[in-house]
Amino acid sequence: MNSISKEQSIRGTFFGAIVADALCLGSHYEYDAIKIHEAYGNRPLEKFMSPGELMGGQTHGIGWGERNYHPGKKAGGTTDYGDYNILVLEHLAATADPPRPFSVAEMIPHWMNRLENDWGSWICTMTKETYAQVKQGVPTERLGGYSNAMALRHAAAHAYYETEEELVEVARKSMFTHLNDEALGGGEFFARVTCRVIKGEAPAVAIQDVAAQMGGFFEVKTAQAIAKAKEEADPESDLSKEAFSDDLALTSMARLWDVGRSEPIKVGKASPTEGTLPGTLYFILKYADQEDGLKKAFQANTMVGGDNASRAIAIGMVLGAYRGVDAIPQAWRKTLDQWDYCEELLSQLPLLRG
Repeated sequence: MNSISKEQSIRGTFFGAIVADALCLGSHYEYDAIKIHEAYGNRPLEKFMSPGELMGGQTHGIGWGERNYHPGKKAGGTTDYGDYNILVLEHLAATADPPRPFSVAEMIPHWMNRLENDWGSWICTMTKETYAQVKQGVPTERLGGYSNAMALRHAAAHAYYETEEELVEVARKSMFTHLNDEALGGGEFFARVTCRVIKGEAPAVAIQDVAAQMGGFFEVKTAQAIAKAKEEADPESDLSKEAFSDDLALTSMARLWDVGRSEPIKVGKASPTEGTLPGTLYFILKYADQEDGLKKAFQANTMVGGDNASRAIAIGMVLGAYRGVDAIPQAWRKTLDQWDYCEELLSQLPLLRG
C-alpha cells in the first residue's frame, strides 16, 4: 500500500506529468538515442532544455525532417502534450464552482482561443483537423480524426473527480481530437491505473488488474511490456548487457512504420498507442520501485527520444501518484516555467481546496 497522503499523490499526478513532459522538450521527435546521449554529455539529462538545445537547435522527426517543433518554447516550458494538460487544468479551475461533469463543448472556446493566440508548441494533425471541423460547424460529438496516437490530457482531473468511471469519461472526452479506439483506450487505461495508484495500489498491481479488465489489445500490450521489463532486468539476457537497453527494449516491441518519406519509423518510439503504451509501461515497471525511481524513469524516457513526450505524461501521472509530488527533484520544481501558475489553479480544484 502507498504510504504518502492522498493530496501528495494527486499533486504528484499532475506535476509528474508536466515535469516529465518538460524534460522532453529538448529532444522531442529526435529518434536517434545515441545522438541524444552524445549531445547531453553521455549522461542522463539533469535539467530542462530548450527545443533542440545542444542538437543544433532542431530535432530529426525522421520522415518529417529536421526542424524546431516547438518554436515558441524555451527551457522549462512544455511540449504540446503538457500544454494540453495545462489547458484542461485551466478549464477545470474555471468550472470548479460548483463542480460539474466534464463538457467538451464548454471547453472548446478556451481551446480555440489558446490555439489562436498563445500556443507556441507543435500543433498535431488531429488538432488541426478538429479545429477546421469546429470552424465548419461539425457537432461536438462528431469531432476528431482517426489517428492512433496516444495523447493523454486529463492529469488535472484526478484533483477534480473521485470515481474511476468519472475519470475514464474525462480521459476519453479530453482526447476529443481523436476517434481511434486504441488511442482513446490508452487514455482510459492510464486513467484507471492512476486512479488506483492514488487509492493505494502499487503500479504493477494496478497495471495488471486494468489490463485484465480491459482485455484484448490492452492485455496483449501489457503482457508484452511485462515480459520486456523482465528480460531487461535479467543479468543473463543479451538485452541487459546492451549500453542502450531501454532504447532497444522499446524498438523491439514494435513493427516498422513505413511513413512513405525518407525513413521508416520504429513504432515503439513513435506516437501510435501500439508502441507508446507498452513503452510507457516498460519504464513504469522498470523504475517504480528503484531508489529515485521517479527521477530515473523521467530521465530514461527522455534519453530514448522519439515521441517521448507522449510517454512522459503517462509515466509522470503514474509514478507521480505513486511517489508523490515531493519525489520530484527540487531543481526541476524551481525551474519549471509554470509551476506556480499551475499550483494556484490546481489548488482550486475540489479535492485539493483548503
